[in-house]
Amino acid sequence: MDLDLLPPVGVGRLRIGMAREAADDALASFRDPSAVPESDRPGQHVFRPSGLMVAIQCSRGVLEAVELGRPVTSADRVLFRGLDVFALPAREVVRRMREHTAIVEDPDEPASFVAPDLLLGFWRPFAADDDPDEQQGHYFSSVLLAEPGHYDTPAQALERSRASAGR
Repeated sequence: MDLDLLPPVGVGRLRIGMAREAADDALASFRDPSAVPESDRPGQHVFRPSGLMVAIQCSRGVLEAVELGRPVTSADRVLFRGLDVFALPAREVVRRMREHTAIVEDPDEPASFVAPDLLLGFWRPFAADDDPDEQQGHYFSSVLLAEPGHYDTPAQALERSRASAGR
């Protein structure tokens, strides 16, 4: 299955801002009924036979973020504008993302990156850019697609709040 990241809208049937109950149903649609692992948690995350994890984060009754974890096999792909974000080395993903948008090192996780204009975050536990055998550091482990404001600094959040109040 190919899953297209469509920031800031969502991925698959999961749409940022949708009601919690609808998000739970959409999350369940990713489950393969013939291979439901014990680690699945309805309303939180599912794992596909490929190892791809799809997780949701809801607050105030709405979907705020979707996180996708790197599959073990190529049966499932996570794409951004045709770019398979888990099949290519992290360094190459960053290079290609820069063709579309600004992408910067995450200040809290230097091995990871954020594309703030797209509300996408790419995570890996550490950088091993030159060692493809070190999969957890050579490739991204997860990508997060979030609602506007997710990556705001406290000052930006305050400004966003003031702008919303002024409408």
